[in-house]
Amino acid sequence: MNKYIKILGHIFLGLVSEKLFSQTYPDTILMLNGNSIITSIIESNDSLTRFANPKKPNKSLVVENDRIFAIKNPSGEKLMYYYDSVKGNDLTIEEMRYYILGEQDAQKGYKPRGALIGGILIGAASGITGSFLAPIPPFAYTALLGIPKIKIKKKTVSNPELLKQQTYLMGYERVARKKRNIQSLIGGGAGLVVGMGTYGVFKATGNEIFK
Repeated sequence: MNKYIKILGHIFLGLVSEKLFSQTYPDTILMLNGNSIITSIIESNDSLTRFANPKKPNKSLVVENDRIFAIKNPSGEKLMYYYDSVKGNDLTIEEMRYYILGEQDAQKGYKPRGALIGGILIGAASGITGSFLAPIPPFAYTALLGIPKIKIKKKTVSNPELLKQQTYLMGYERVARKKRNIQSLIGGGAGLVVGMGTYGVFKATGNEIFK
């Protein structure tokens, strides 16, 4: 009997916890950059939205409405974005939905490992020369990476039909380029440190590679 009471107690606590959680965080803020914030809206006016900090519920955060696409909750969706070419909102609501989907897919699936590895190699090769111009090649490499078109792998796309939408491609490419540039900078910086460290070791032992 006690065993069944304990089981029922666990089930009851689980249901209560789930209900309390849903009451605490009933809203989802979908940002124009593709990020989603699960939170509880405290207040929202024509320009700003205040919401509970998901990591610190006893504190709040504020975001400009211009950065929000929509706020969703169990009762529906409230659009914050609207088409206004004068304001700079050049995409329609439907086009922006596709754009955000592209951003989200790139955030989840695009892995610029080649940019990271290339940055490490170039940074290391440059740093090992010991030249005061050593930081230039890694930065130049990052700049050059901005030229090639982003290749979208179908396995990183949530729905292949989305590839037919131009604004989806635009959103995907924006995030992918940003990730590629960041990874190349990280790789270049790490490689530069390793290369310069190697140069310092060789120099200390009197075996400089480049004299």
